[in-house]
Amino acid sequence: MVKKIGFDNEKYLKEQKQAILKRMKKFNGKLYLEFGGKILYDYHASRILPGFDPAVKIKLLQELKDKAEVILCVCAKDIEKKRIREDFGITYDANVLKMIDDFKKRDIEVSAVVITRFDNQPAAKIFKNKLKRRGVKVYTHKPIKGYPNDIDLIVSDKGYGANEYIKTKKPLIIVTAPGAGSGKLATCLSQLFHDHKRGKKSGYAKFETFPVWDMPLKHPVNIAYEASTADIGDFNLIDSFHLKACKQKVVNFNRDIEIFPVLREILKKIMGKEVYNSPTDMGVNYVKSGMINDSIIKEASKQEIIRRYFRYSCEYAKGTTSRGTIKRVERMLKELNIKPEDRKVVIPARKAAMEARKKKKGNKGIFCGGAIELNNGTIVTGKNSPLMHASSSLILNAVKTLAKIPDETHLLSPTIIKSVEEFKESILETKAISLDLGETLIALSISAATNPTARLAMEKLKDLRSSEVHLTHIPTPGDEAGLKKLGVNLTSDPEFSTKDLFVV
Repeated sequence: MVKKIGFDNEKYLKEQKQAILKRMKKFNGKLYLEFGGKILYDYHASRILPGFDPAVKIKLLQELKDKAEVILCVCAKDIEKKRIREDFGITYDANVLKMIDDFKKRDIEVSAVVITRFDNQPAAKIFKNKLKRRGVKVYTHKPIKGYPNDIDLIVSDKGYGANEYIKTKKPLIIVTAPGAGSGKLATCLSQLFHDHKRGKKSGYAKFETFPVWDMPLKHPVNIAYEASTADIGDFNLIDSFHLKACKQKVVNFNRDIEIFPVLREILKKIMGKEVYNSPTDMGVNYVKSGMINDSIIKEASKQEIIRRYFRYSCEYAKGTTSRGTIKRVERMLKELNIKPEDRKVVIPARKAAMEARKKKKGNKGIFCGGAIELNNGTIVTGKNSPLMHASSSLILNAVKTLAKIPDETHLLSPTIIKSVEEFKESILETKAISLDLGETLIALSISAATNPTARLAMEKLKDLRSSEVHLTHIPTPGDEAGLKKLGVNLTSDPEFSTKDLFVV
């Protein structure tokens, strides 16, 4: 069975490229295109739009690379507080370094990095020095007093004019960042101010994949966007400015609509005329053009909302989000008449944990289970044991299934397992000596050197990408890192796998 496809990348690329080129023609100087969401590795889009290539937007830029260059923004406050990009588990400043490398590999020019809201924060200064010493052009923009309401001050030599001007060469400037709140919009407007002072008739537009403006407000794909931002309280609504100006109901999100009156005045003050009637007018989002199967996309979007529910539930258990976040997603589940157990791997994982408990009756340990739905639709389960974590047994069982290896066949040499356990216990002095997934994958690769069956199983690991996984417990760091590297879509119940407070 092959996963059903609901999205056509080639059709989308063609329409999106034409839309950007058309917008560029509107302005004689340059177009500063604020690029929201993720240019690289847009896994949210690939989950709710089956068939969507997570790298399709970088392919778009590659087609425009003769006309385009990139400015990367990162907020000094995010550097200071070590804000994490969850899908990679790295800080925003580290992600900037990764983005520069990723763009270079694809022959896309990064002209500069801008550290926004810079106020000589120690960590931001260190990051600035690190970039400069590696040959990266770095600019700093300080906070503007009264931003965004004091328009006369903002659009003046003491506002945008006090920011360093970023020199660029090409007609299309992609302004992007590791995440929201990084200062992309302010950077675009600052550049517009400087350009217009220099007689360059530059313009501004916004490329934001979600919400999808030309789909219904309550379509699951738009609700899934709300679920993805439930922790910051974003929500979708009808663009009232567009409805008034164009008599058309379109969808946008609250922050863009709230800031539009201010943004419209800033643009008018800089450019000398009104440019856009609504926040939707500013956008160049043609993602709907690639949607070829609405029923598949609806179902995939519902599954993503369930994944978000589990993610926020775990974050609440770890103390990193509020109960209000979970309640917002619970309302979405109720609105769409779905429940967490509608994720196919949830109940099998819980059954696996129950079976482990029955086999070890009287044992007071914590029993964990996991389930994976392979890309061919097969569901495989695994559970923890004295030898390995539930994630480890789950992945080994999954590759056995794919390679048609009998269940009773051992993939890991008992000698290797014992050696790792002794190393953890006697050298590292670790309390838990069972193998987490990261350790198990290393042990499998070692076994593969002398065991042809283990090699066959190891070669099947790549076929697990995009599989669905659920665990009955919050994964340990080693398990989570291993599952992320395998590229599975992971959820877990908000339960801890140990009563210990400190877990490594």
